[in-house]
Amino acid sequence: MYLALLITALLAATVLPLSSEALLIAALTTGNYHPLGLWSAATLGNVAGATINWTLGRYLLHFKTHPYFPISLSRIHQAQHQFNRYGHWSLLFSWLPIIGDPLTLVAGLMKMPLPSFLLWVTLGKGGRYALLILISSLTL
Repeated sequence: MYLALLITALLAATVLPLSSEALLIAALTTGNYHPLGLWSAATLGNVAGATINWTLGRYLLHFKTHPYFPISLSRIHQAQHQFNRYGHWSLLFSWLPIIGDPLTLVAGLMKMPLPSFLLWVTLGKGGRYALLILISSLTL
């Protein structure tokens, strides 16, 4: 179950429409798995998926001068300025549906250092899973 949760959380952090939360809560309701192990697997997988997005963002930056690149250089510089101003904090919300995955991609595009990225994303995603486990344990 831990490996399945890790893989599901990893894939859910990419553009694939998966829900690691449902698997986490299902595993919790069985009572057969330790909550800390489930938290670790879900957090590790989700942060790994976000790191894939960050890496893709870093890779996409190499094409910024290509004529078919969809974002102008001036827009990239403007986005870098905004991300440098708010980006680190915004990664606490990288777990949110719809906006979370693009946030992690933009962090890579904006050349956010990997250690800072990992810190903020782990705090956000790990905090969300901890809260889910806490709420689930109170209702079970």
